[in-house]
Amino acid sequence: MTARPDDTAPFSAVHRALVIVAAGSGTRLGHGIPKAAVTLGVGSILEHACQAVTPELGFELIVLVLPEQSSHHEVLSAPATALAHRTGSQVVITSGGAARTDSVRAGSQAVQKHAELQGWDGPVHVLVHDAARALTPPEVFSRVLQALADGAEAVTPAVPVTDTIKQVQSEGSAERVERTLPRSALRAVQTPQGFTLQFLERAFAHIEQLPTERASQLTDEAMIAEDLNTEVRVVPGHPHALKITTETDLITARALLAEQAREPLSSERSETGTSGAEAAATPPGPPRVGIGQDIHAFALADEPTELWLAGLYWPGQQGLAGHSDADPVAHAACAALFSAAGMGDLGTHFGADTLGTHRAEMAGARGVVLLSQAARIVRDAGFRIGSIAVQLVGNRPKFAPRREEAQRVLSEAAGAPVSVAATTSDGLGFTGRGEGIAATATAVLY
Repeated sequence: MTARPDDTAPFSAVHRALVIVAAGSGTRLGHGIPKAAVTLGVGSILEHACQAVTPELGFELIVLVLPEQSSHHEVLSAPATALAHRTGSQVVITSGGAARTDSVRAGSQAVQKHAELQGWDGPVHVLVHDAARALTPPEVFSRVLQALADGAEAVTPAVPVTDTIKQVQSEGSAERVERTLPRSALRAVQTPQGFTLQFLERAFAHIEQLPTERASQLTDEAMIAEDLNTEVRVVPGHPHALKITTETDLITARALLAEQAREPLSSERSETGTSGAEAAATPPGPPRVGIGQDIHAFALADEPTELWLAGLYWPGQQGLAGHSDADPVAHAACAALFSAAGMGDLGTHFGADTLGTHRAEMAGARGVVLLSQAARIVRDAGFRIGSIAVQLVGNRPKFAPRREEAQRVLSEAAGAPVSVAATTSDGLGFTGRGEGIAATATAVLY
């Protein structure tokens, strides 16, 4: 087991808490969902951010700060249980605000409340981490913790700036260079940033006394420390701790993950005598194919219900009756994954709302949430998802105009390609009479 960074000091004298800020809307990323919920590799951005939190870091409390809209909490709170189990930390969830400062304040207040309830009487060291820096490795957390243990009040990781940075002056719509800043003295800061809880209380009290325009210019807690003339210690960051803000950042992060996944195959020769290139080209076994089917009737006319189909909301359309959001496309995709893996069905893993569910946090969850969880379950069992194809049968709604949108949403949820085709049954059967919608899905696993 790796030693804690401050094993030279009595660990019991210091309490450690981690605040992970995942409340961003993701507007600039353009996926139509909170940034932390966007798929990165085999999980969401938030799930990957949580992977860096190891038991050896010694956090007693982890606070996940999620978007204000509670509708997003069911998706983003999913990693909490696994994180608590893996780290032995208590994990709590709170809502953030419109600005990052508001979200960090909410997380800090959750730490303060926990400290009071638990009777913490020693120093409390708090790390504040942006979920958007999902690939930050554990050693960066360790360096920040060590600096706090050495007596710093405020700490930030940073990396040297490689681009030439110029200070410019705006003149109307034009800009001109004033001077070039020396790169040797410049650093690009990252997270997690570390602070004493006492400093954070002082920092937010300071922010509240500032004019709104001035307060908005202090975009992270290290800047507040500067404004308070508090020394900010700098420790080495890591090149992989990039902030995912735009689609280009997301592509870069996915490429880094793909490269990391290939690393075990890069050795010249494995123990079995197979080269890395040969191993990469050799399928890990025959594919496993599963079929899933789901059928839902339209709700009665006197029971207005929202229609959710293929992961999308269809305004103005009468909804389907059934548990979850009665999305037959998403449900069939889940069933196909479990079928291919030989792991039962939806009832095995999620139960049904009418009967009670095995996982209380999944009660009433939307179909795309169930699909995301189903994909995680089969991956945790050792499978790789090749693809999922769904055939939708129904007279309405008209599906073709939103096919691409649906496939994107479902693919993000599954972390693998999902295609959806739609047809009618030429007036035959319950789908032909417009009584409901049916879907059949096929999943390929390796």
